[in-house]
Amino acid sequence: MTRPAPRCARRRALATGTAVPALLLVAWILLGAPTAPADAHSAIDDFLDQAGLGGLLGDARPGGAVPGPAAGDATLADVVVADGASGDDYDRAAFGDAWADVDRNGCDTRNDVLARDLDEAVHRNGSDCVIARGVLVDPYTGATIRFERGERSDRVQIDHVVALSYAWRHGASEWTADQRRAFANDPANLLAVDGRANQAKSDHGPAEWSPTADHTCAYHAAFLAILATYDLTIAPADAVAVEAAGCPVAG
Repeated sequence: MTRPAPRCARRRALATGTAVPALLLVAWILLGAPTAPADAHSAIDDFLDQAGLGGLLGDARPGGAVPGPAAGDATLADVVVADGASGDDYDRAAFGDAWADVDRNGCDTRNDVLARDLDEAVHRNGSDCVIARGVLVDPYTGATIRFERGERSDRVQIDHVVALSYAWRHGASEWTADQRRAFANDPANLLAVDGRANQAKSDHGPAEWSPTADHTCAYHAAFLAILATYDLTIAPADAVAVEAAGCPVAG
């Protein structure tokens, strides 16, 4: 019988698993990204803390990245407000294969995130990668969801805090294929969430979707940190929604 991985062991595994994504993100910086991703990872830390999942990232932030500002320093003032380009030419394939094993640890990104975000995570028999079951405290709704791989796997889904199509409309269409692939698999922009909440969120920004009130400010902080880190713009309506929420990140 496979026993649940201890939380500390999961942190060590994730830290090892993110070594190569760290190199990808450093490569991003060398290719001309304006800032390092440390602020985005810190914002996700804060998001998980507010959702009762603090500490799951452990030491898994990309090593070797140039330190960026603290999460609280990424505000609306750090993001350019601009209408997004047309998304008619958006294609998910432009961001590479879904859930690629970019860190070459033998696990795809989906299972890496499940291992990070689920409590009581248990691997499938005979696998050091595939998560068979666990418990999610959803960072968007606060609901407790029991995940079990099978017909109901979609109860827990992996969400891009800043959706790929949103990123495409707000600057990612100009990136290289490697940069888009790194973005799509960056754990700072990924959360295991309630499947229904993920479907409702879709590719919307804060103007059209927000989590429950208790988690709105943390969500806005994470959203803005990702935009600022990757030099993406924010739609005017989304900027208005962030400002109207009155969170510290509104500036």
